[in-house]
Amino acid sequence: MKLWQPNQTQIDEALISSFAKLHGFTDNNYQVLHDWSVGDAPKFWDSVWDFCGVLGEKGDITLAEKPHMVESQWFPQAKLNYAENLLNANGGAPTITFYGEEKVRRELNFKELQVAVSQCQQALKERDIKKGDRVVAILPNTLETIVAMLAVTSLGAVWSSASPDFGVNGVLDRFGQIEPKVLFCVDGYYYNGKWIDCIPKNQEISAAIPSLIETVQISYHGNNSDGWAAFFAPYSACEVSFERVEFNHPLFILFSSGTTGKPKCIVHGHGGTLLQHVKEQQLHSNLKVGDRLFYFTTCGWMMWNWLVSGLASGVDLVLYDGNPFATKPDILFDIVERENVTHFGTSAKYLEACNKAKLEPRASHKLEALRTLFSTGSPLAPQSFRYVYNKIKPDVHLASISGGTDIISCFALGNPTQPVWLGELQCLGLGMAVNVFDHEGKSTQNKGDLVCTQSFPCMPVGFWNDIDNRAYRNAYFDVYDNAWCHGDFVETTLHEGQHHVGMIIHGRSDAILNPGGVRIGTAEIYRQVEKIDEVMESVVIGQQWQNDVRVVLFVRLAEGVTLDGSLIADIKQQIRTNATPRHVPNLIIAVNDIPRTKSGKIVELAVRDVVHGREIKNKTSLANPEALTLFENLEQLT
Repeated sequence: MKLWQPNQTQIDEALISSFAKLHGFTDNNYQVLHDWSVGDAPKFWDSVWDFCGVLGEKGDITLAEKPHMVESQWFPQAKLNYAENLLNANGGAPTITFYGEEKVRRELNFKELQVAVSQCQQALKERDIKKGDRVVAILPNTLETIVAMLAVTSLGAVWSSASPDFGVNGVLDRFGQIEPKVLFCVDGYYYNGKWIDCIPKNQEISAAIPSLIETVQISYHGNNSDGWAAFFAPYSACEVSFERVEFNHPLFILFSSGTTGKPKCIVHGHGGTLLQHVKEQQLHSNLKVGDRLFYFTTCGWMMWNWLVSGLASGVDLVLYDGNPFATKPDILFDIVERENVTHFGTSAKYLEACNKAKLEPRASHKLEALRTLFSTGSPLAPQSFRYVYNKIKPDVHLASISGGTDIISCFALGNPTQPVWLGELQCLGLGMAVNVFDHEGKSTQNKGDLVCTQSFPCMPVGFWNDIDNRAYRNAYFDVYDNAWCHGDFVETTLHEGQHHVGMIIHGRSDAILNPGGVRIGTAEIYRQVEKIDEVMESVVIGQQWQNDVRVVLFVRLAEGVTLDGSLIADIKQQIRTNATPRHVPNLIIAVNDIPRTKSGKIVELAVRDVVHGREIKNKTSLANPEALTLFENLEQLT
């Protein structure tokens, strides 16, 4: 069912149409354009660099191709700097506006942003922060976070961030691996109208990271008396300098969800991140100089990195921190209206919640400026597609997008020149050789694994401290030979007369939990449950439930222990305090045994499959296959 169709003027004025015409594609046939972008990928990416106004020295070689995708290198002669591109803004002069629920509103114009970055850069230089050093942050999605990130990356140093709702262990599991020199943190934040004090946690974390030379504590309210102001005080504004670095020089360290141990430190480079983001934002999202981009995200999610890259396209940014239903259920739409937002991004879970709350922004708000609505984090249910067009705005471009931390961007996303179909992501990303493989590694028109069969610029540089890229290869290339396996279970679509391949995502094909679009690693939960004396062992899965995923924790208890309300509360509190509130299971169920392999590894996927009534393969690898019957037809899960 077609829900939206752009008119001819919208098609003609779209940046992707201008890009297509440069290469002789004039009939609005996206599939032909996409086929060219992967068939002659070096020419495509070279053209993206120029069309999107990337600053830097490109060099003469676009792709040094090697037999394996991991070994191939894009733009091996290039020199550029991510922050330089954001602070030159493609001819624009963006402003950044911050909302802390409805308690705080602050703003930086472009000149003020450049001044703040110059002062922060000088302070970092004074502390001998240089190319390759790591600087980390436990900060909300606020103005100072962007300033600090730009100052850090302008020097060629490496940025990594987490949101302040992470517990101490959750932070240390991440930042403890990468030996940062400076930590930026916040004194507190608002959530659901309540002030959350972060100072004791900051002190504990700072004391536990021996590599730190300084911790800078920032006031959520922007007070001049805080550590941030003292950090800046000795320095006058001057021109920001930029260390141009290699295309693959580390820019960001993001973290996997820690399914089998501590989160893996995924390193993304300056060139690949920038090039992919400007391609997605200008060509797929039609973001132009002067547009206003608002994405509801935290600094622990890759969508924050994607959001701030909007500065490189000359667009204003709108930031929000806190509960999206804090003081009233439609607070985000209040901001969209008040700030004349043209592109609004959120999660599928948020849209579902708005639908259940019977919000009708179409009737209650003036949304004339809004052109594009992004949804990501989890598959957008068909009823949410209908809700957007019936209750939010009938002529909006709804772009359901999907990719992940692993590529800091998308494999499938929106297209402003093509229709929106019910329940589908509009198209495969330009330059991304996306395919669907069956279990034998053959392309299929049926459901299968999302793969990418060619190298692309935003592949991770690697994992931090990963000798010979061993863990990196195991993470993405262990399933299919020389093809990136992303872990999504998908199918592609092609309607009659449609000039692009769409995609439907049916969920994750691995053990990562994904409630409300938030990636959660099972190991992060296990590390907390193990501290509960009454619990002998546990297994956690994601159960498909009401168009989302709910986290279910199964526990095998010590002899004589009963799973009563008090123990359930203790387990949840342990997880909430030391991981994040998002890690807390929806259900905790006691079982007498938990299946494991002969080597002692708990088999999460087998448990998940039993709960969903699926066939279990390879039972011979289990030491106690009879334990699987304990998870069949449980009344608590129906």
